[in-house]
Amino acid sequence: MTRRDTPTGAISAAGGLTTVRAGLAGLEGDIAEVAAAAARDADVDARHLGEYVTGLIAACRARGRVDRSLSEAIRVEGEAAAESGIPLSALVDLYLSATWRLWEALRYRSTSALSEAIRVEGEAAAESGIPLSALVDLYLSATWRLWEALAKRLEGAGMAEVASLATVVMRAADDTVAVLTDGYESAQRRAVRREEALRREFVDDLLSGSSDPDVLADRAARFGFNLPGAHVVLVARTHRLLEDAGPVHRRVEALVLSALGGRDVMVATKDGMLVGAFAPDADFVDALVRMLHESGEGPWRIGVGGAHSGPGGLLRSYREALKALELAGRAALTDPVAYFEELLPVRLLAADPAVSGALVRTVLGPLERARGGGAPLLETLAAYLGAAGNVEAAARALHLSSRAVRYRLDRITTLTGRSPSEPEDRFVLELALRCRAIGAPAPTGARGTDA
Repeated sequence: MTRRDTPTGAISAAGGLTTVRAGLAGLEGDIAEVAAAAARDADVDARHLGEYVTGLIAACRARGRVDRSLSEAIRVEGEAAAESGIPLSALVDLYLSATWRLWEALRYRSTSALSEAIRVEGEAAAESGIPLSALVDLYLSATWRLWEALAKRLEGAGMAEVASLATVVMRAADDTVAVLTDGYESAQRRAVRREEALRREFVDDLLSGSSDPDVLADRAARFGFNLPGAHVVLVARTHRLLEDAGPVHRRVEALVLSALGGRDVMVATKDGMLVGAFAPDADFVDALVRMLHESGEGPWRIGVGGAHSGPGGLLRSYREALKALELAGRAALTDPVAYFEELLPVRLLAADPAVSGALVRTVLGPLERARGGGAPLLETLAAYLGAAGNVEAAARALHLSSRAVRYRLDRITTLTGRSPSEPEDRFVLELALRCRAIGAPAPTGARGTDA
């Protein structure tokens, strides 16, 4: 370690006196306890102490002697004790016991006050950017230099005395480093929380689309984020709401910082979902998706927007990522990752709800109104189309016989006027099913009999 001749920043003598005064400031709460304990020690009623304990505290604060009025009051208490038949030895024991117990309380409070002062010094050092290693070196250096000075005064002392003092010094050093580092880490945690709050506010303002672009650019520079550049936004949600600085957020941020060096990247949470914005990089997106699936927090649904430039482009990518999540859910897509740019067919079907709804009502309405309900017929139609028109494969998927599937397909043809085996009709039927899957208005009307 680097040794310093002058341990600047250590607790000064004035600081030590301050901690003693701080200990005195809290003693009033100990008066009753001190008096009761002293009374038990001497087996004398605590009322014979009068205002002795309070007066002793006042004398310590004034750094003077007990005032005359208290001395007179104590003298009167002595007379009363004698008249009550209390032995002098017991009365002296009462007062001396109260004195040493008050000293113990003062010592405890002064030590606590000193520990708090050291903890505050640790916080201040962290906020000033002083490395923790340098701070610990400062205090340990002061400790060994103090021991060096004490050792000179202990020349000729017995081994037991030296060992006892060494124990005290080492224990004090251990306690000091513990509270010092606690204060340092506490300040670091506060700084991290402040940074997280600023980052969250920046992301909220950025994705609201209502903030001043110049102000956003200044704030983005603080985080090393190239706001004018092109970015892709990823939005991920899982079975529970995510929080800033939560375990998932921290792991993702660590991956991002490791992969991209923390530059031109933003990771935060918004509305309980994880939001990431970074320069377009397909490999990195794939790595991030893998990490999320391996986090143990799944199942995940992930939406990825397109790459766009500037604040407006980033907002557009964010909205695309949200839309990709929504459409993937409505279309019941099995892939947990939905890329907005790859959802063109689904987007087309969802673009005009009125047209999609009319298609569903016209084509599938007769099936919905079939006697006994349309669910078995719709399920059979979906299985048949999913099996590329293979009746046997559809039957296996539905756990039915091929004959039962053919019967249902005949009913579908009769009710809709369209045959699932004819290419043109099959296209219309599948289009209607897909519109229905993405949430087009469901057919209305009472169930009826076969038409």
